[in-house]
Amino acid sequence: MDFPPYLASMPMHAITEIHGEPGLRARFGLEVEAFDASARRRLTEALDLAADLHRDDRRVREPYLNHLLRVSIRLMHHYQVRDVDVIVAGLLHDAVEDHPAELAGDHRVCTDPAGGAGATAVGAGGDAGVPADPLVAAEAQARAAAIEVLAGRFGARVARLVAAVTNPLYDPDRDRDSQYREHVATSLDDEPWARVIKVSDFTDNGVGVIHAVGPRVAGWAAKYRPLVPILRELVARPDTPLSAPVKQHIFDQLDLAEERFSAILDQPVRPR
Repeated sequence: MDFPPYLASMPMHAITEIHGEPGLRARFGLEVEAFDASARRRLTEALDLAADLHRDDRRVREPYLNHLLRVSIRLMHHYQVRDVDVIVAGLLHDAVEDHPAELAGDHRVCTDPAGGAGATAVGAGGDAGVPADPLVAAEAQARAAAIEVLAGRFGARVARLVAAVTNPLYDPDRDRDSQYREHVATSLDDEPWARVIKVSDFTDNGVGVIHAVGPRVAGWAAKYRPLVPILRELVARPDTPLSAPVKQHIFDQLDLAEERFSAILDQPVRPR
């Protein structure tokens, strides 16, 4: 497929609308040209794994892989990230959450004497100790095994970053959105590079919410809106490893996300 010579300057959602997944893959390829051969191999391997794991997943009107491509392209192009571990983790940031058993395959986690998942499960979003619900316990173990597989294939740091941005196993007796916000604030507190991945993910979800359709749009806006001040504070921290111009770009994007959430959720009542 032929793409225009200005593909590298097109907004990512424009590429998505006009050229779809092939266009985003081509744009990803343009970005990774800046890396050496070893880095390109790791990035290609991560993309291939993400494509395989999410091969049947859809995101409203598009393949789910499009989201992962946009997150990683944003890291490289807009955030000027050259840390390959971070970009690999961006490509795989939903792998443990969405496909832990498939990622883990026949891998088995080590368990403690009580039979519960070990410390790795905590890093993958599980609670310390043995979950009371057998289904939750099985999910925690699958996540722990998936994290170990990522560590084996891409290194412990990639696995740790993916674990930090993996949503928790939710307590059914508490509000999910509140748990989600609490998890974001706590899991990113000591992981500066995970903040960078998360804000790219949030930008695609939040700023990109107007590209979605259907009744879930308002639900997504309500879920993501309270994250704006949390992410703004995390990005502003001195240890968040981004330049001042990149941070300002992110702040502008957070402002845009807030404008779009407001347009969705704060519509004035029309007089009859």
